[in-house]
Amino acid sequence: MGPVARRPVAWVAAIVLFAEAVGIVLLNWFLGLVVDDQDMSLAGLDPRAMTVGAWIAGALFGLYLVLCGIVLARVAIVDRAPATVGRILLISAAVVHGLLGAFSISLVGWFSFVFMMVVLALLVLTLVAYDRHEQGERSPEGDAPAQNGPATPPAPTTP
Repeated sequence: MGPVARRPVAWVAAIVLFAEAVGIVLLNWFLGLVVDDQDMSLAGLDPRAMTVGAWIAGALFGLYLVLCGIVLARVAIVDRAPATVGRILLISAAVVHGLLGAFSISLVGWFSFVFMMVVLALLVLTLVAYDRHEQGERSPEGDAPAQNGPATPPAPTTP
């Protein structure tokens, strides 16, 4: 992927993650209200605890997705690969979306699977595109980046 297409992909991925964060928070808020209104319980657990747990889980997962979106927006703004922590965060988000996509086929349906795979593709595409750009051209041996200019001779040593 050329340098022209990297920034839009990172922006789209950031926007999608922001929208997904809002959706996850609203979904968990709704599920918490349903549990509270229905007075549901799981293995004798207090219904109010389940409601609060759903709300906390939604907020935490939403914050995680917003943080990933912020990393992607920063990548798009500065047009550079994320630092190590940001890279790990984006890789973990890609793994989470891959797992959620696999689970969503049977539990929710094909639309949710396709959505998860699109987000996964955007994350991986961003990571790969900026990885290639930052590491530069490789030498034929593949060991180290090729040098763009003449090599500097080593400094003489005095005995």
